[in-house]
Amino acid sequence: MTQSVVVQVGQCGNQVGCRFWDLALREHAAVNKKGIYDESLSSFFRNVDTRSGGDGPDIYKGKICSLKARALLIDMEEGVVNEILQGPLRDVFDSKQLITDVSGSGNNWAVGHKLYGYQYRENIVEKLRKTAEHCDCLQCFFIIHSMGGGTGSGLGTFVLNLLEDEFPEVYRFVTSVYPSGEDDVITSPYNSVLAMKELNEHADCVLPIENESLFDIVNKIHQMINSGKLGSTVKQNSLVTSSAGSTKTVQEKPFDAMNNIVANLLLNLTSSARFEGSLNMDLNEISMNLVPFPRLHYLVSSLTPLYTLADVNVPSRRLDQMFSDAFSRDHQLIQTDPKHSLYLACALLVRGNVQVSDLRRNIERLKPSLHFVSWNQEGWKTGLCSVPPVGHSHSLLALANNTCVKPTFIELKDRFMKLYKKKAHLHHYLHIDGMEQSCFSEAISSLSDLIEEYNELDATKGGPRTDPSRLKIAV
Repeated sequence: MTQSVVVQVGQCGNQVGCRFWDLALREHAAVNKKGIYDESLSSFFRNVDTRSGGDGPDIYKGKICSLKARALLIDMEEGVVNEILQGPLRDVFDSKQLITDVSGSGNNWAVGHKLYGYQYRENIVEKLRKTAEHCDCLQCFFIIHSMGGGTGSGLGTFVLNLLEDEFPEVYRFVTSVYPSGEDDVITSPYNSVLAMKELNEHADCVLPIENESLFDIVNKIHQMINSGKLGSTVKQNSLVTSSAGSTKTVQEKPFDAMNNIVANLLLNLTSSARFEGSLNMDLNEISMNLVPFPRLHYLVSSLTPLYTLADVNVPSRRLDQMFSDAFSRDHQLIQTDPKHSLYLACALLVRGNVQVSDLRRNIERLKPSLHFVSWNQEGWKTGLCSVPPVGHSHSLLALANNTCVKPTFIELKDRFMKLYKKKAHLHHYLHIDGMEQSCFSEAISSLSDLIEEYNELDATKGGPRTDPSRLKIAV
């Protein structure tokens, strides 16, 4: 069994990470009734004997003693991390997994990347190595961060570079929360574009998520419940925004519902690594099958169902609706419509009592309405995990490598250029050691190149389907 390590950076990263660990414990508790430490738990948790005091040795078999998350928590302000340590999850982390400062990064990528990055480099490397040493077969690092602030974008991408240097063979999955156009951080376009250059160069897969989409999904769910259209058929505890049944007993915060959506995305993404299934999908298969070009590794994700109906026997009609929803605009975690753009590849990760025949039937049904590149018409990757999310009978996570991410990047570039043309707020960045104006021009150039690569692919859409030319061998 493989293990993964979660690195959560900055306020947003740690708040999303907190919800992930909370809901992961809820999910394992629902399956693991006897409290035995098994391979499923070992993928994200260590079982530690803490009776001797401090960080005791790992226990690989038998009863659960004390579960410790395979995680590193980094923030240059103490607030969120302290809150986690005083909350219901305090026993899942210990002080050896934390790196905090008091002053924060002031919403400045340069402070996070250039200043704190070099200041904390040795400390971060040492803690990453320690965490890796506790893994038998480390397969993947998950970085959770936001793009708009200073610590998440700056230090988050610095950690990404470190991971490539120190663990080049281990996959790097990045969950990046992008700011909305009405973001209250005025320098967020700078931070996001500077971070994008690092993501382009050093990540294996990036799952972009927009705050606006999360907000819309939460509102949609509330409207659906409160309108009474669905009557008593909706189960409250099975909403993807709900924390019911988790360790959380304190009052939910405003962003918890949005963060729960991202946490559910990560739970579904890693379900095949944690549970049995008739068609298990390894995490490395996602990168291998969905990323044909190294820089085009941005995967658009969609979750369905967003709420679960109360009956357990799911008619195939409703199952088919779940697949249709995954390709609709309303269920995407960035504001886009993948149906009208070009697919390079697509993965469907299904959980629950769903048959392979259901998968095949729905792929055949949806295929005619989706535009795939001519050289990868069969670019589908599927995974079936038999354990559904808590309170659900089934669920689907779709990951699409699709040119529909382009408008998000174009909008980000436009917002960057509005500030950059006026040289607004540049002095806050340029007074940091190692930060030069060329960093900005290189970052916007990297983003422009990325947009151009998507443009070139879009230009082939709807063209005649041609077989790739064969290598001719002279005799």
